[in-house]
Amino acid sequence: MTKLVVDASVVVKWVVPEIGSQDAARLLKAAPLAAPELLIAECANILWKKVQRKELMPDEALMAARLIERADIELCPTRHLLEVATKIAIELDHPAYDCIYLSLADLNDWHFVTADQRLLQKLAQPKSSAYSVRIMSIVGAVEHYLDRA
Repeated sequence: MTKLVVDASVVVKWVVPEIGSQDAARLLKAAPLAAPELLIAECANILWKKVQRKELMPDEALMAARLIERADIELCPTRHLLEVATKIAIELDHPAYDCIYLSLADLNDWHFVTADQRLLQKLAQPKSSAYSVRIMSIVGAVEHYLDRA
């Protein structure tokens, strides 16, 4: 079975209840999961922001971090993704850190699942068609991998 690349917008939904959390949790059963090592820093940053915004208490953020540390996700090195991610970022005119996830999926012929609406909208544009076949929203991934069964 092919792997799914997930980003921090999906992973944080596993441990912090928000819109899309149920679908994100269902992805845990959909396929083997992978992410670039960047995922760890991005999740830590999101949890910190949620504490700053008073959306989480510090102890809740630490518990969420522990749960993410234990998640069954293959973490992939990012060094070899640099050139491809930079190329994608330039072509899409989009932040390179998001493109690292997309480059991991692209180089391995995997799908990339995100809840990042800005990135999904960017990839829906005609100039992004080369990469749009790789990306799926959480809902689209659940429908594709689970609801068909």
